[in-house]
Amino acid sequence: MTERSGAVTGAAAKRVGPLWMVLFTLAWLAVWTVQLTPIQLLLPLQLDTHSTGDDWISGVVWAGIVLSAGGLVGIVAGPVSGRWSDRTRSRWGRRRPWAIGGSVLAAAGLVLTGLARGPIAVGGAWIVVSVGVSVAMAALTAMIADQLTTQRGSASAAASSAQAVGIVVGVGAVVLLGLDVWPAYLLLAAVIAVIGIGTALLLPDAPAHELALPAPRAAGRRASWRDRDFLWLLVSRLVVNIGNAFGTSLLLFFLLYGVRVPSADAENDLLLLIVIYTVFVVIASIVAGMLSDRRSADPLRRRRTLTAVSAVVQALSGVVILISPSLVMTSVAAAIMGAGYGAYMAVSLAFATDLLTDPDDHARDLGLVNVSAQLGQLLGPLLGAGLVALVGGFWLLFGAAAVLSVVGAAMTYAVRTTSPASPARVPAPH
Repeated sequence: MTERSGAVTGAAAKRVGPLWMVLFTLAWLAVWTVQLTPIQLLLPLQLDTHSTGDDWISGVVWAGIVLSAGGLVGIVAGPVSGRWSDRTRSRWGRRRPWAIGGSVLAAAGLVLTGLARGPIAVGGAWIVVSVGVSVAMAALTAMIADQLTTQRGSASAAASSAQAVGIVVGVGAVVLLGLDVWPAYLLLAAVIAVIGIGTALLLPDAPAHELALPAPRAAGRRASWRDRDFLWLLVSRLVVNIGNAFGTSLLLFFLLYGVRVPSADAENDLLLLIVIYTVFVVIASIVAGMLSDRRSADPLRRRRTLTAVSAVVQALSGVVILISPSLVMTSVAAAIMGAGYGAYMAVSLAFATDLLTDPDDHARDLGLVNVSAQLGQLLGPLLGAGLVALVGGFWLLFGAAAVLSVVGAAMTYAVRTTSPASPARVPAPH
């Protein structure tokens, strides 16, 4: 049977202290803030046509195209930079140089995006941001598998809860400070430059002289991306994230043209929905992550069940909006989606680390795990905009969000939870 390098068995447990968790959470908070604030608010504001009648649909379509096309290059950067990170042996460590480089590139891209005018220029600048964010994500995610065993659920919860908090921090700062688009992008660039680089310098990362060279691949060891269980989890994450993007990425347009909220109130109402969503993401991700870390006779089965149930909870949010597309029920749906998605992202990431098969390819393989989520979040706006344009409204969008979430939950059960072999031995430092 294929060995699981990520599965926790009788091997010595690796744990970290509160300071590591704080720094790790701050790093993810910065990454999510600079990626999701433009997606949720700044890019739609740049691309909205401010038209009446049916012409507003063109703004939705352009937003979908830019968000998707601008990020597709970024999702390639994650596994590629992760592969190079796995092979890096520098005095600064394996992950730190890539986390710093990704942060610098993202900051530069944000400045360019703020200066860009027109959908093509905005999309081109957004490519730079997406590449930088993907590189930093690959390095950070690999630290979970590199440095932890029994705390993987908690670290995954920190990363996923920071996603929701990052939206509130970014959108809240822009709205409450009354920032225009250009100053908002400058603020985001400063956030990733200061916090991204600072946390990368402070988080531990073994230097070259303490690292062994990558070991030759054992005859019985298969790459994670060729393992059928790992692939099923990747596909299910893709499907669930498309469902989530259907329910979240076009919310500003839904408030303006679905609920008919006055344009003067739309940004404040969007911030309220994001706050509600965030509270439930944070609570659910922490609770679910801790539950998945509890000792169990079959930890893989526990994580698989929690992952599937979380996706079904997310599906309920689309049903709520279909029943009553009002501001009040949209707030209820935001709470339900936050609970489902927060739990799903925390547990599914920890589940993925348990399915890894090669300790020398952690960053590359977990880069693929990030890509499965990023690709869903990038394809969602494009496909969702098409659904809105197809029917001239939003009912099909939220119906599809519910269906895809259920399908993703069902796919999770294709991942087998038979007891893995003992984990592959990581080469000793020299």
